Amino acid sequence: MSHLTQTVLATEPPVWLVAVLGISVVFVGLVAIVGIVWLMNKICDCFIGKNTKKAPVTVPEAPLTQPEATIPNRQEILAAVCAAVAEENGTDISAIRVISFKKL
Repeated sequence: MSHLTQTVLATEPPVWLVAVLGISVVFVGLVAIVGIVWLMNKICDCFIGKNTKKAPVTVPEAPLTQPEATIPNRQEILAAVCAAVAEENGTDISAIRVISFKKL
């Protein structure tokens, strides 16, 4: 029985070899995936490039700033927001200080 266990132990590869082979297989697999994705991108570009023309890139103009519109029921909305923040933080509503409240 002991001879059999010695034979099995003698045929096992060393731990460092298993670790190096495992890391190498994963690295080669990742490189293969990157290569396949790159190749598919080039193939798709060839087929799509023949059928469609690329439109020129235009930069949208920045919207003009409009004067601030008044918020209807501003005090009611502000009170509701403050109450929600105070409830979420577990504090008293008098501890909430509003610096700015703008309509977006």
